[in-house]
Amino acid sequence: MPDTRDRPPKIIGCNSNRPLSEAIANYLNLPLTKADIRRFSDMEVFVEIQENVRGEDVFVIQSTSYPANDNLMELLVTLDALRRGSARRVTAVIPYYGYARQDRKSGPRTPISAKLVANLITKAGADRVLTMDLHAGQIQGFFDIPTDNLFAAPEFTKDIQDRYGNEKITIVSPDVGGVVRARAIASRIDADLAIIDKRREKAGVSEVMNIIGDVAGTRCILVDDIVDSGGTLCNAAEALMQSGAISVDAYVTHGVLSGGAVARVTSSPLSSLVTTDSIQATEAVRDAHNIRKLTVAGLFGEAIMRISEERSVSSLFN
Repeated sequence: MPDTRDRPPKIIGCNSNRPLSEAIANYLNLPLTKADIRRFSDMEVFVEIQENVRGEDVFVIQSTSYPANDNLMELLVTLDALRRGSARRVTAVIPYYGYARQDRKSGPRTPISAKLVANLITKAGADRVLTMDLHAGQIQGFFDIPTDNLFAAPEFTKDIQDRYGNEKITIVSPDVGGVVRARAIASRIDADLAIIDKRREKAGVSEVMNIIGDVAGTRCILVDDIVDSGGTLCNAAEALMQSGAISVDAYVTHGVLSGGAVARVTSSPLSSLVTTDSIQATEAVRDAHNIRKLTVAGLFGEAIMRISEERSVSSLFN
């Protein structure tokens, strides 16, 4: 009986970010596995895997971005279809893990939705998870299956070095919670670190209170994991410019950019906002003059190949 472990992995691209799925498959020089993933007239999800997956190592690529619930359900149904098709191992590749911001109880009688989603993905049939820049590291512990969390920092670092060379740069964390992420990039390029001290009066609204560190006469680069409404980044950019920064750019892994975020960014002091393609860009994002995308197809492609070949993923970042 042939050993399917010697075969290349199978890649399935769901509908939330088809361009990224195709780019990852191109990096691996593999075709996307044929699958019919569609909706009935009442928007019920239907999935049919149109190739044999019995005994195969399968990777399902799906960001749970807008519309988050539809895309999550599509992922769950696809995982179930593969489990019932007797796939040997199924890895849920989730470039953007929706619900990650609900990683703790924010008040009485509130859910921990990031844990609920982890349970759903596991029960649906995932044997392991591959994601990127989780909002909080402890979400890895919400899964009872192996979970690899990739980092966009190496991609950001290379782009920053290519653009700014030996210029005086200060890496800025837009809040205290993001200091570890900002420090990691600052240490890679030997740059100074500054922190925005802000107070959030209510959800979706932030007020910059103070800047910890000297930013006068430097090019400031804000680093964060998620940009949603854009209010925090735009307020931080204004405060940095008022404190004497030469320019302000932002590098953010996941460009959610909901509501009026794109208009807010384009009219802000930000010279550029650089995000990855973990979330498929809307037309407004593509048309924005100061929003730019970096692809992470190679990063995910390399991680998928290493998982398939049972090699280290963490060594990608050594």
